[in-house]
Amino acid sequence: MNAPFIPPGSGHPADPATPDTPVAAAPADVRALADSAPTLGELVARQSVCRACPRLVAWREQVAVERRRAFAEEEYWGRPIPGWGDPEPRILIVGLAPAAHGGNRTGRIFTGDRSGDWLFASLHRTGLAAIPTSTHAADGQRLLGARVVASVRCAPPANKPTPAERAACLPWLARELGFVAGTVRSIVVLGGFGWQALWPALKDAGYALPAPRPAFGHGAEVALTAPDGAETLLLGCYHPSQQNTFTGRVTEPMLDAVFTRAREYAGLPG
Repeated sequence: MNAPFIPPGSGHPADPATPDTPVAAAPADVRALADSAPTLGELVARQSVCRACPRLVAWREQVAVERRRAFAEEEYWGRPIPGWGDPEPRILIVGLAPAAHGGNRTGRIFTGDRSGDWLFASLHRTGLAAIPTSTHAADGQRLLGARVVASVRCAPPANKPTPAERAACLPWLARELGFVAGTVRSIVVLGGFGWQALWPALKDAGYALPAPRPAFGHGAEVALTAPDGAETLLLGCYHPSQQNTFTGRVTEPMLDAVFTRAREYAGLPG
């Protein structure tokens, strides 16, 4: 029988955890373990073993056992997907949740699915990724001055986490925002659901936010103030989902324009 997940500390190239990494078994544990994480490295390790949401745990592990036919011979990650990229980023990229046969399979966010194909190609064209593809955790990809995170760390059924699941996962994102706030000057949010999920985490992390909350839109820009008082630019970007790319709602030039704007505002070279 296929394994439901890759055990922590077993040598997977995406694995930041060890067998001794503490595991959140309930939402209250998430808050406690996120707030007490002493470093970004320890935080992402704790993210990667979380078991706080029973529905999400059951789904991600079911997918890892049943697998898609095209990936039947691959070992699925089957665990939450931690933040990944530069530990001191100038740009933070925020999505909603990993894909069942993408990040849930490979262990790295936006890796091994069609959305990731579009995203990393654009990041490469705009000078933010070392290579134009992201296919597996040992493919040599590196982010250049950027970091990618998800608001919800587990692949959800039908790509729709519940409000309770979003709330349970929020401390992981808020704490990660806090760790990188000192260097981040541009935040790019992929999709309207990611936009909605990010605002409570920004508040939790100590950002000064405008009221009322600005509406999401492709190319939308909102000036934020980071906890240290530095100005940070929040940008909206349509999600590079297959539905959006197939219909032309989002195109390569549209993605490139957002990431170019983020790069220039953050002061990164082209």
